[in-house]
Amino acid sequence: MERREAATLIEGLSDQLALDVLMRVNPAIVGHIIEHLDEVRRGQLFSKGPKAITDQWTLNQTFSEDSVGRLMEPPTAVFGPTETVGDVSEKVRELVKKIFVTYCFVTDEIGRFVGIVTMRDLLVSDNSAKLADVMLKNPFYLRPETPLMDAMKLVLNRHFPIYPVCNADGKLIGLVRGQAMFEEQAVEISAQAGSMVGVKKEERLVTPWPTSLKFRHPWLQLNLLTAFVAAAVVGFFQETVDKLVILALFLPVLAGQSGNTGCQALAVTLRGMTLGELKKGTEKALVVKEALLGLLNGAFVGISAGVGMFIVARMQKNENAFALGMIVMVAMIGSCMISGISGALIPMTLKRVGADPATASSIFLTTATDVASMGMLLGLATLFLM
Repeated sequence: MERREAATLIEGLSDQLALDVLMRVNPAIVGHIIEHLDEVRRGQLFSKGPKAITDQWTLNQTFSEDSVGRLMEPPTAVFGPTETVGDVSEKVRELVKKIFVTYCFVTDEIGRFVGIVTMRDLLVSDNSAKLADVMLKNPFYLRPETPLMDAMKLVLNRHFPIYPVCNADGKLIGLVRGQAMFEEQAVEISAQAGSMVGVKKEERLVTPWPTSLKFRHPWLQLNLLTAFVAAAVVGFFQETVDKLVILALFLPVLAGQSGNTGCQALAVTLRGMTLGELKKGTEKALVVKEALLGLLNGAFVGISAGVGMFIVARMQKNENAFALGMIVMVAMIGSCMISGISGALIPMTLKRVGADPATASSIFLTTATDVASMGMLLGLATLFLM
């Protein structure tokens, strides 16, 4: 459900049922919902819910969306390093009657995370042994401000069922389940294709049409504005189009081919960013590679397109048939090169300015490819045939 719609539904439930629902879903979803709850209603629910959980929800809201901090649950099964295995085992027996315990987390007297004890080690160790002697020291943990995408790279080869989260001082402030991370990442991945054309990730199949209209329409207005830029290029060469109407046949051909070239570069670049393959300092190599691919692909399809233009021009008994064929070929090569470069540069530029690299990237790419393809075809025709 859309966030505001879900919040409205929660507000109408009884306190106990509303809390039960919120405690059963992914913490990220809880964060999305409670920020849209009426303040009075939110206060009522928080005052009647378990303090550890409501305090955790409040803490989670202090972190940015799509960060690890939004996925945290309250720390459980937390013990001191001087406690014995026997005492902790008794406490765990009581805990598992209420919650699912995977690991025992060990913190010092000021709450700093110092170790972790697996259930196996707890079972096989002597009851008189202290946790400090059986715990795994220097354990892996996540930071709450880490973006989810970066956290997924860190846990890629670990596959732990649950991860501790510590602040800058090393204090344990929450736990994140691997399942919750993968669920949220699946949503992010599924939203990427829509983000490229201005569809917000909040929109679902069941989203009411007025909400969908509000989400989508601003981007269509932006797309229209960018389309005017491409139209202005054609308008600039209006005299050329009027005298060489045959060029109008090949404008969509060049726009389509260069657009596909740019989309291929865009897809590879976004995938590299998602998988962490695009390291600092490798941007230039990526742009050069996409420029080369654009040159080669443009040359091959440009020959075919040039031959097609030559045949059509000869059928129309145009005396400039050969020149028109060469112009189409050169324009195809140039526009495919520019499109490949744009497909790599646009998401990197968006990331550099702090925007989501996938957000509406195809809208900007379409403008770049249309302007390049139409501008080159009409510009070359004007230069050599007018």
